[in-house]
Amino acid sequence: MVVIFGDQLDHESNALQGFDPAHDLVWMAEAAGESTHVLSHKVRIAYFLSSMRHFAEELRDRKYRVEYTKLNAENNSGDLGRELETALRKFNPERVVAVEPGEYRIEQMLLATTKQAGTPLDLRPDGHFYSTRQEFANWAKTHKQLRMEFFYREMRKKTGVLMEQGEPVGGRWNFDVENRGAFGKTGPAKNLKPPHHCPPDKITREVINLVNATFPSHPGSLAHFDLPVTTAQAEAALKDFVHHHLPDFGTYQDAMWTDQPFLYHSRLAGAMNLKLLNPRRVVMAVEDAYQRGCAPLAAAEGFIRQILGWREYIRGIYWTQMPKYIDSNALHATEKLPDLYWDAKTDMECLRQTVGHTLDYGYAHHIERLMVLGLYSLLFGVDPVEIHKWYLAIYWDAVEWVEMPNVIGMSQFADGGLMSSKPYAASGKYIARMSNFCRNCRYKPDESIGEDACPFTTLYWAFLLKHEKILSKNPRMMMQVRNLTRLDTGKRKAIQNQADLHRQQTAKGSY
Repeated sequence: MVVIFGDQLDHESNALQGFDPAHDLVWMAEAAGESTHVLSHKVRIAYFLSSMRHFAEELRDRKYRVEYTKLNAENNSGDLGRELETALRKFNPERVVAVEPGEYRIEQMLLATTKQAGTPLDLRPDGHFYSTRQEFANWAKTHKQLRMEFFYREMRKKTGVLMEQGEPVGGRWNFDVENRGAFGKTGPAKNLKPPHHCPPDKITREVINLVNATFPSHPGSLAHFDLPVTTAQAEAALKDFVHHHLPDFGTYQDAMWTDQPFLYHSRLAGAMNLKLLNPRRVVMAVEDAYQRGCAPLAAAEGFIRQILGWREYIRGIYWTQMPKYIDSNALHATEKLPDLYWDAKTDMECLRQTVGHTLDYGYAHHIERLMVLGLYSLLFGVDPVEIHKWYLAIYWDAVEWVEMPNVIGMSQFADGGLMSSKPYAASGKYIARMSNFCRNCRYKPDESIGEDACPFTTLYWAFLLKHEKILSKNPRMMMQVRNLTRLDTGKRKAIQNQADLHRQQTAKGSY
């Protein structure tokens, strides 16, 4: 019996190698508990369920025997582990074949359930990735600092991507310095094309109705659902991105703009994370666009780095550090997650915008996630577990192996610098520089105290003051910490008082 989970929708999966349609069976199941262990966005639920159902139908078209339990099936317990137990009793297979799950919790369930049933488990490496878990673990043992840039260079050498005679194309490994452009006063191009649109078909419409009926109180809306739920649709979305958005992706990948949630971003992460789209296809298409002169090197390298470098690196961090990684809290943050993350009710325009389109689409691009939503949580002092659960719940492309390290390590610096060499701490001035959000906001990003002070700026200085002793030992934070010397005792106290007041008001729902 081949077990396939919702983020393993790969027709080339190692679990399907050697499959005998005459004797073997594919088992898949929908379980309500997978949508409620964190309060999942409706788009995230619908994306998983629709993609799973389409994949099962494609397997049947290829003459695979498929046992598929739908969410609303009679006697569905709602628990994935119990559904697997039931299947093992029903089919009594000689063995279970699966590829490594994308979540520690699911892997532990699979191991425990098959062991309890006395069914041998053939757990195979996930060939979707460029590197195996063991390869990353071996690399980690030879490096004192687990920095992505070091790993990325090894992956470039291993694959030959953007390489010429053993050297990086263009003479540099990283063109990030060229990929930090802002739009200026005029904003993005007037002819900016929206992302590839996939109209819901019959299966997806049924799923949308099911999700709305089953999870009515869950966050978000399905009014705009247009995501790729098959490999063919994902391939079309890739082609559209490379043609229309890749050329400007590099320059503006960090830029933000009012009422523009997508800009030049690809929306391909979800398709890759559910394995509908092979990352090799994506990297090849982007590299080919550069070689044909259809995209600048900085754009191609910047996008490829996210997949060949960051995505592989993040997975390695997750599996080498779990299960203890979730308990990381180097900055001893304990605040509750503000309600504004669930309702977008705030006078802070940047948060109103980013949470607003997150609720509408289940999406925000990476700089919004890091330097608005993650930054505010970091400065506010939110418990890392709380903000981790929110990210896992709210974004349709979220799978724990990629989400948790991005939040715990990169965004919240909760791992104390295992992943990132410094906290991503900034004041409201960063947001003003990279967006037009501040133009329509009642708060002023260059002020830290007073009624018009930007909460980001207030909390930024309070963050530096609170963690001054720790941060002063960090070479990359020395300049920021040194700026504290400009603050006299009275200014320090005023900032701390204003930060405390902001937290108190936020707890009461007034911000």
